[in-house]
Amino acid sequence: MPIDAGSLHFLVGPGIALVIGLLVLFLRWAFASEGSGKPVRREELLTPVATLTRRESALALRAVLSDAGIRSTIREPAAHRADVLVFPEDLDRARALALSFGGR
Repeated sequence: MPIDAGSLHFLVGPGIALVIGLLVLFLRWAFASEGSGKPVRREELLTPVATLTRRESALALRAVLSDAGIRSTIREPAAHRADVLVFPEDLDRARALALSFGGR
């Protein structure tokens, strides 16, 4: 037995579409970044501080950086190559530590 929606049944579909549209607009507003509105490129987030030939050396440099309170990660773009990446605000300190690091 079908449910009787009354004489306004033609408004059900557009009403649902309106509610979904308002929900989408609200979520875009709620989760929008507070920056300038342009998306941040991935290259702007992390900066290479050293390129090493062995992953073990990169891990050792990461340990040195971690002991100094610098967050870092490793990227391996090719065989026998490991890049150590840091955030831009830590770049100067990380470069100084990388230059004194002897694990190349």
